[in-house]
Amino acid sequence: MKNLGLGMVGYGFIGKVHTISYLDMPFYYNPMPAKVNMVGVCSVPIEDAKEGVEKAGFTFATEDYRELIDRKDIDIIEVCTPNYLHKNIIIEALEAGKHVVCEKPLAMDLQEAKEILEAAKQHPQQIAQVSFEYRYQPAIMRAKQLIEEGFLGRIYNTRVVYLHAGNADPNRPLYWKIQKKYCGGGSLYDLGSHIIDLTRFLLGDFKKVFSRLDIFTKERPLAGKPDTMGQVDTEDLALLLFELENGATGTMEATKVANGTNDEVRFEVHGQKGALRFNSMQPNYLEVYDARDAGAPIGGQRGFKAIETVQRYPQPAVPFPGPKFSIGWIRYHMGSAFDFLNNIAQKKQPEADMYAGYKVQEVMEAAVISDQKGRWVDLPLNH
Repeated sequence: MKNLGLGMVGYGFIGKVHTISYLDMPFYYNPMPAKVNMVGVCSVPIEDAKEGVEKAGFTFATEDYRELIDRKDIDIIEVCTPNYLHKNIIIEALEAGKHVVCEKPLAMDLQEAKEILEAAKQHPQQIAQVSFEYRYQPAIMRAKQLIEEGFLGRIYNTRVVYLHAGNADPNRPLYWKIQKKYCGGGSLYDLGSHIIDLTRFLLGDFKKVFSRLDIFTKERPLAGKPDTMGQVDTEDLALLLFELENGATGTMEATKVANGTNDEVRFEVHGQKGALRFNSMQPNYLEVYDARDAGAPIGGQRGFKAIETVQRYPQPAVPFPGPKFSIGWIRYHMGSAFDFLNNIAQKKQPEADMYAGYKVQEVMEAAVISDQKGRWVDLPLNH
């Protein structure tokens, strides 16, 4: 089994999620495609990285990501930083011969995404992947199978939403994910990137977009300075109408002001022969409607059926703790991390590659242009 040294850049919330995925993975997959050694962890302030040494077994902590890139015993650079840092880390890592996996969204804007994509093309021997973890949710995996098998027939339309409530409180202080200089965009970038990729993964490329982006709280207190207000320059709510290359139409909502929600991804797909729907707050089931079922007498057998996807991952996933036990959010991240390692081991270019990240960035940029100009924007963009 190949040994791969890992360097983690960024050890906040999502860095810890990625770390747990690697540490727990040997319990969930057999055989493993490679053994991962947790070598170095980088964070500013360094105290966060030192926590990674203490709790996760990294051998050293640093505040300089280049220390990780320069190490010969590190093969993988894991990018879990705020968005404004992604581009330089990814490109420098690829040029140094490292494999790279990056959190979404790929970049601050489409120009940066293009530069990253070009760097990945220039280093095809390196595996470069984006963490679009919802691709690795069993219900989503089953939905993709059914769509590709033609279960729905012609696709008519889809509804996709990602609902959070974290910005509904106007007294919540400013944080990096709502400051454009750090993140590039608000709910569209943080949540919309997930469901744009999910839509593209299931149904194909976007053809055109019309959007509206709204900021409801224009000022927020600064962290640690409750009497000092700062300007908010990223959207709380993103609403999109879109048409796909296959002719289907759809609506999309990404919001952080949906009081009454937690972390809720919903999608519905309606086709000539049936429908599919999923809600991440009920993650163990994919709901399937077959219009070919008899509708009489008194409804016959027609109606939505809940498929028990639960934790029924294909091999080499092992039945631990068992396929019948409720699935959790971190398990999807582990599926994404396993796919990344497997692609390295097999020297196989990933499906969730830098091009996938670029195409998500393209839709987001089109949505920003549409909101600014009040019109439909055709894809692909000439950039």
